Amino acid sequence: MKVLIKNGTIVTSKRVVQGDLYMSEGIIQMIGNCEGLVTDEVIDASGLYILPGGVDVHTHLNLHQGNYVATDDFYTGTVAAACGGTTSIVDHMEFGPAGCSLKNRVDVYHGYADGKAVIDYSFHGVIQHVNEAILDEMASIIENEGITSFKIYLTYDYKLDDEAALRVMKRLGDLGAVTAIHCENDGILSFFKKHYLEHNQKSPIFHALSRPEEAEAEAVGRMITLSEIAGDAPIYIVHVSTAKAAKIIAEAKQNKRNVHGETCPQYLFLDQERYREPDNGGLKYIMSPPLRKKSNQDLLWNYISEGTLDVIGTDHCPFNFQGDKQAGRDDFSKCPNGAPGIETRIPLLFSEGVMKKRISLQDFVKIISTNPAKLMGLYPKKGDITVGADADLVLIDPKKKVTLSSDFLHEHVDYTCYEGFELQGYPVMTLSRGEVICKDGAFIGNKGRGQFLKRKKVNVGVQIWN
Repeated sequence: MKVLIKNGTIVTSKRVVQGDLYMSEGIIQMIGNCEGLVTDEVIDASGLYILPGGVDVHTHLNLHQGNYVATDDFYTGTVAAACGGTTSIVDHMEFGPAGCSLKNRVDVYHGYADGKAVIDYSFHGVIQHVNEAILDEMASIIENEGITSFKIYLTYDYKLDDEAALRVMKRLGDLGAVTAIHCENDGILSFFKKHYLEHNQKSPIFHALSRPEEAEAEAVGRMITLSEIAGDAPIYIVHVSTAKAAKIIAEAKQNKRNVHGETCPQYLFLDQERYREPDNGGLKYIMSPPLRKKSNQDLLWNYISEGTLDVIGTDHCPFNFQGDKQAGRDDFSKCPNGAPGIETRIPLLFSEGVMKKRISLQDFVKIISTNPAKLMGLYPKKGDITVGADADLVLIDPKKKVTLSSDFLHEHVDYTCYEGFELQGYPVMTLSRGEVICKDGAFIGNKGRGQFLKRKKVNVGVQIWN
């Protein structure tokens, strides 16, 4: 299939140019003047921006959380992603049975995703216990499966202590892989959760108050220290929600530490007053880390614009408000953690970031596509518009106005955190490997067309962003 996109404004991580884009067999072949080429399809992109398809490296599809299962599986979730302009995801695996192998989780997730995903995908490994067998198995997962990032948690049932975290960082660093970390101090969380429950303070706002900003900041600083001790092993701090934590990352980067930070749209556009919505509306926003005080938002935008926060993911993990979320109506601690966002990431950031001049077009491309692709071993196949890259593209109409609502979106859940948000600029077409799979808000691709991505090893140092 030979496709020509004409008359658009092509945006890469390095430049903005007017011109044409020619692709064949799913690969970008030519950028610029493409007159006279044989084509099967011509797309007129007059008035549109042509950008690399989004790379979301923080999703939780088909996640089992106790008795609850996320409402988006690898079909519905990737359809929603595609309609929002995302063309690749790296999904975080859920915990498995106690003592299970790394390969056990990989096999389970292939069962979830293969034949269902509509865009290309990979997985982060998950480390729920550490022993010599797990440390040895990491090498085969990296080499044979092409999974070059593994996540550890400092809270929840399978939390790792400092010694285990250090062993993981050192081993993965030696193998050319990245340690992704959920940073919250479990002792602080346990103390405040017990305090509020004992005093019958169980409404949704106490979910936020039981996970104070200092719990995140302390854990971030501690993990950066362990990373340095582990030979400057690369670490990726997921869902940074506070300016306190971002400041610690900024200082570490100034000292040439091998740390990279991610935040999410919810921490840029929502604040903890949402937990006070009437009729238990605050349950919609129970996620971890929680929403924070509004004063964090402008500071997080500053850390994005200066490059402290390299990536914006979604942490998409939806549960129905009228269903599973109601388990927390009398006790916030009973509510399943997570919220939707896989479809709204790119539209929100384009409207509120680019159109409101918080970030440039090139920085927008970097945070939603190029940086995550580089960090997770997908670049240059994914993450930018270059000759030889996959023809993963999103076309955005900067004049298109959309009011977000759950009825409008494709996420398989009964609410959106961004109900009523009025956006300027919206995706009107998504191509995956040169195939138009979304057009004017409708998914027109085929179930199961997504391919599993074996990722490259990445010795992620500060030089990767130069």
